[in-house]
Amino acid sequence: MTAVCRIGSPLGTILAAGEQNALTGLWFEGQKYFAAGVSPTAQEMDLPVFSQLREWLSVYFEGKQPSFTPPLTPKGSPFRQAVWKLLLSIPRGQVSTYGALAKQLAQDTGKAVSAQAVGGAVGHNPISILIPCHRVVGSTGSLTGYAGGIEKKIALLQLEGVEVDKLWIPQKGSAL
Repeated sequence: MTAVCRIGSPLGTILAAGEQNALTGLWFEGQKYFAAGVSPTAQEMDLPVFSQLREWLSVYFEGKQPSFTPPLTPKGSPFRQAVWKLLLSIPRGQVSTYGALAKQLAQDTGKAVSAQAVGGAVGHNPISILIPCHRVVGSTGSLTGYAGGIEKKIALLQLEGVEVDKLWIPQKGSAL
């Protein structure tokens, strides 16, 4: 059974979902794919993993690196799981590109992978912030889409010490 809870943050309300003792989802309210996969019958209740998550988020939003990560169990295809695992390897304060992740995944699997396919998996990351999809940018330094909104992506990167003035926001309708 899935449980949910709402947590306040400096960037707005966050909805967390969990099953047993693992986090299965984390979204800013109203973001794209908000609460994807969470049953409408999910109940608001407190789980031990939500206490761990609150502590992690408190440390994180103080601008510090948490010394632990709550248990994570994102649900997705094997391809998406592999991409999300790569996201976890991007160090705090650094960014990577969709192309670099595709290249790494191709090396790991021996199969060709497109940057667009990686982008699709990144965009469907069900555990925002902890699985740091906000650390992925376009090959030219463009701050491409973030399900929570570009403003939140910029705020998260700034919080982590990324020099966002070297990155740019593409104009709507422009090709990347």
